[in-house]
Amino acid sequence: MEIDSVLRLGPRVKIEGLITTLPELTRDETIRYSRHITLPEIGTVGQQRLKAGRVLCVGAGGLGSPAAMYLAAAGVGTLGLVDFDAVDLSNLQRQILHGTSDVGRSKLESARTRLQEINPHVCLEPHHQALTATNAIDLVSRYDVVVDGSDNFATRYVVNDACVIAGRPNVYGSIFRFEGQAAVFAVPSGPCYRCLHPEPPPAGLVPDCAEGGVLGILPGVIGTVQATEAIKLLLGLGDPLVGRLLLYDALKMRFRELKLPKDPDCPVCGTQPIILEPKDLSGYCMPQTNSRDGGDQTHADISVRELKARFDRGETPQVIDVREPFEFEICRLPGAVLIPLAQLPGRLAEIDRDREVILQCKVGARSARAAAFLRGQGFANARNLTGGILAWIDQVDPTLPKY
Repeated sequence: MEIDSVLRLGPRVKIEGLITTLPELTRDETIRYSRHITLPEIGTVGQQRLKAGRVLCVGAGGLGSPAAMYLAAAGVGTLGLVDFDAVDLSNLQRQILHGTSDVGRSKLESARTRLQEINPHVCLEPHHQALTATNAIDLVSRYDVVVDGSDNFATRYVVNDACVIAGRPNVYGSIFRFEGQAAVFAVPSGPCYRCLHPEPPPAGLVPDCAEGGVLGILPGVIGTVQATEAIKLLLGLGDPLVGRLLLYDALKMRFRELKLPKDPDCPVCGTQPIILEPKDLSGYCMPQTNSRDGGDQTHADISVRELKARFDRGETPQVIDVREPFEFEICRLPGAVLIPLAQLPGRLAEIDRDREVILQCKVGARSARAAAFLRGQGFANARNLTGGILAWIDQVDPTLPKY
């Protein structure tokens, strides 16, 4: 059975592809997917389209876990997985692809085991690497649909730009605390992620889920929405989230929708694009730790090993922890004083201007902002502890609990 060189998926969406012969379903597959096949909107041909489909999941974490599991269960023939991380105990509250026995194991290996157990008929293509400006076009071009489960702005922009340039739909999702978003970007008739956010936010301005937290079940909701949209795109069913941004508030249990028009002046998908290839934004999106007053990074930063050596020599710099109280209760540095970042401007009198001040948080982003703020207030000896308490745990004291 032949399908057209352009799979027309609904009135507004199409996926460019080569002329392909739809694969036949085996007896076992026919039984496995019988609840799909009995749906008139899907039927045997629709299930064959899913079997012929190729979906790339960027990330095997919170969003990638439910998305990949449901895509595998649905019978998408080929799933590509991009990830380079290992399973950490703190992942297990939300990343349901992985279990306790997988801690320390490659996420891709853990995902392969789980997905093959869900559906051995699915072909899994692991890509043990970060998706970057260098490899994005090559990776994205191999697949029909991309599901973006990335957790940082740098990757999110690279995914978007590569999808626009390669002509592949980008099924976007993001989560933070109790709220999530989803949309379908980078189809010819609709907007892309840059139509919503033309440029990434200034470095360190927006906290990530590690700093702000996330309700464990939230990525299950948004990741499942992403899987639904990917399946709709492959089948040409329904009305995909093109030109619409879906907003979910878990605390209010409410979905809202915003209209999102295509920006004709968008730098990547507009009428006169100026971004013709993905750009590496990793440096742009990383916390900036050099001092605001023109000092160099050596002056502004201190490593955890250097701080430990100074403690061992009996030195006693002021250590100000700018995390939240609940984080401070989990683990803390010796002698650290808690002043949450939001309270810092009102508690300057508690800090000795004549002593060296070491600012510390979880990973170094909030404390970098705090150190720059203090230097701007005349605290010339304010320094940022690079890597935060997580680096201290990794390199100095692994007995402290990690979160």
